[in-house]
Amino acid sequence: MATTILIADDHDDNRELLLLLLSGAGYDVREARDGHECLALARSEPPDLIVMDLSMPLLDGWGVLQELKADQRTLTIPCMAVTAHADLSQHEALETGFLAYVSKPYTADSILKTVATLLADRKTANAT
Repeated sequence: MATTILIADDHDDNRELLLLLLSGAGYDVREARDGHECLALARSEPPDLIVMDLSMPLLDGWGVLQELKADQRTLTIPCMAVTAHADLSQHEALETGFLAYVSKPYTADSILKTVATLLADRKTANAT
């Protein structure tokens, strides 16, 4: 069974780029256009990893993370923040509960390495 990654970003181009990178690496990728859609998908079919933009309309990445961590069904899903906002600190994102933080613009290598590390860490945690 393929590893499932949920991408949440309100910009079509950003989702398309992540979709191409991740599906090209063999991952099963699902897409959400906003925070509410991300929560609905995560709750109905929990992915192995969520890669989300922090600045989305309706419900931003910070709010999504808070909701995910408050729900037993989604509490353990690792989340990776991807943002173009330099004023949002990596330290703050990691303290809040994101397991990784990647700034836009990013390289394909940085995304794929970070995703692989998070998934390996999850696999190791689930094995214990």
